[in-house]
Amino acid sequence: MTELSATGGRDVHTVRFPAATPPATVDVLVVGAGPVGLAAAVELTSRGIEVAVVERTPAATLVRAGAMGHTPRVVEHLRRWGLLQRVRDAWTYPPEWHRGTRLVTSLAGHELVPVAAPSFSDRGSGTGHSADEALRRPQTVFQRVFLDHLMEQSVSVSGGWELTGLREDADGVDAEVVEVGSGRSRTIRAAYVLGTDGGSSTTRRLANIGRTGEHATEKRLRLIVRTGDIADRVGPAPSATNIVVNARASGFLAAVSAREWRVYAGPYPLEHEPTEGELLDVGRAAFGLDIDLELVSATTFYHATRIAETFRRGRVLLAGDAAHVRTPGGNLGEGIGDIVNLGWKLAAVLGGQAPPSLLDSYDQERRPHNWRVAEYALERARRTQATLAEIRAGGIPDDADLGEDAVRRRAEIGARLRRDRFGSDGVAFDERYDASAVIRYEPGQPDAERPWRADMYEDDPRPGHRAPDGPVDPSGGTLYDRLGTSFGLLVLTDDRTVERTFAAEAATRDLPFTVVHLTDPAAQAVYGTTNVLIRPDQHVVWRGTRLPDAGAAAVFDQVLGHTEAAAEPAPAPVTTAA
Repeated sequence: MTELSATGGRDVHTVRFPAATPPATVDVLVVGAGPVGLAAAVELTSRGIEVAVVERTPAATLVRAGAMGHTPRVVEHLRRWGLLQRVRDAWTYPPEWHRGTRLVTSLAGHELVPVAAPSFSDRGSGTGHSADEALRRPQTVFQRVFLDHLMEQSVSVSGGWELTGLREDADGVDAEVVEVGSGRSRTIRAAYVLGTDGGSSTTRRLANIGRTGEHATEKRLRLIVRTGDIADRVGPAPSATNIVVNARASGFLAAVSAREWRVYAGPYPLEHEPTEGELLDVGRAAFGLDIDLELVSATTFYHATRIAETFRRGRVLLAGDAAHVRTPGGNLGEGIGDIVNLGWKLAAVLGGQAPPSLLDSYDQERRPHNWRVAEYALERARRTQATLAEIRAGGIPDDADLGEDAVRRRAEIGARLRRDRFGSDGVAFDERYDASAVIRYEPGQPDAERPWRADMYEDDPRPGHRAPDGPVDPSGGTLYDRLGTSFGLLVLTDDRTVERTFAAEAATRDLPFTVVHLTDPAAQAVYGTTNVLIRPDQHVVWRGTRLPDAGAAAVFDQVLGHTEAAAEPAPAPVTTAA
């Protein structure tokens, strides 16, 4: 249970998983109770799928917190699940510390690139690609919120159970799990197994799925350090999120609670093991203060890319770090994108509206997207490292130096850093699926696609792209709010012929289906046509002024994977043990 601390932040230091015995049978067994695994359980449960989660460890701890920054695209999913306000409320440090991401010489030092602060008198809101904001919360906050929600839904989550074997047949998978403390074993019968058990995934290994990509040539450490009360040195509301650039420290200095901060150290040779003293020196350099620090944890990470050769093998699926590990920065968002893409497809297969071949599109769509983002992240990391080396070679004044030369040099450094600062809207929003068998592309569209860019995104209403969102009523409701978790037809015309045909076909197939009428000329201009079919993960799958000659049935057949079903070979069974 979270408690309000004296400083205004909530203490979510440890999230304990229930010490419960997993059920004997379930629709989908999720292996791993990280934020992606628990989000998968939330997504699947919202679609009426019976889920159980097993996790090898008994608890997750804040002091080893991974992801902290979350894009508006992630927030859109939190909103759809009805959990956004719970996450918003779960500050782990005082909210007034949130002042944007500052580029500084140190926490107590000099700002290198000014960040505009919001004015209390500014009541206006800017326009953008999403109705929602970016959030900063440690991933344990997500785990706590998701776990509480799952407990309210009576979903089985069992800590202390390790996956040791998988045996697949034509009808399902027998998953062998062992209780870590007692050695007691249990067999769980599931229709599908979803591995969300991290970069060293046991699920991936048992399914005999290899990985490809670039190995790291050096390593870095993500430190959590604990401070005393430093308000007298940095003020009562220090900046919670900073990128430090100085002679001894670089990278993030970010608050994870009122007393714990994340600091990056390195790079180091792969074989080097830095001492605690070395690491604490880096921490002090990041703060710019000679203060007492306690090293709480040090976790190794790499600038590298390791992506699974497939995200599906028969009835075993992978998501999150189990499927793709890359240079840090937004990985949790990619994992949540995985399970949102997969959730409605599993529901359609288990509900009998789609054949198992629909699940092939999960790999077709998500793996190329993850490769795009991974290649960008690695290139960005290398560019950042080269820029830091260039800046350090030119000298970085000591924080205490206030002379003219020092002021001028800091201005030069700020200007150099600005040249490398690019937007990331493409990473957040451009989840385009441009080579999928279950999307009805327009003639010539694949060849006419604009190149994917990490730094730029423009609303694109064509099939395969995220459906542009926006407010649709005076009370602030959005298009995504109206679509909910179902298939949706966006109608931007008074002619209801297409609508009636789609609605009748959806009813015949027992598909959840919502119709949204929009007469706003701005929406008509964005979407560029009269009817747009949007699937439950908010991606456009068809648009047009009239139905194709084969009618709505042909569209749904393709979108649900029926057109490929006859040619699908029987999946190779997975039978392995640890």
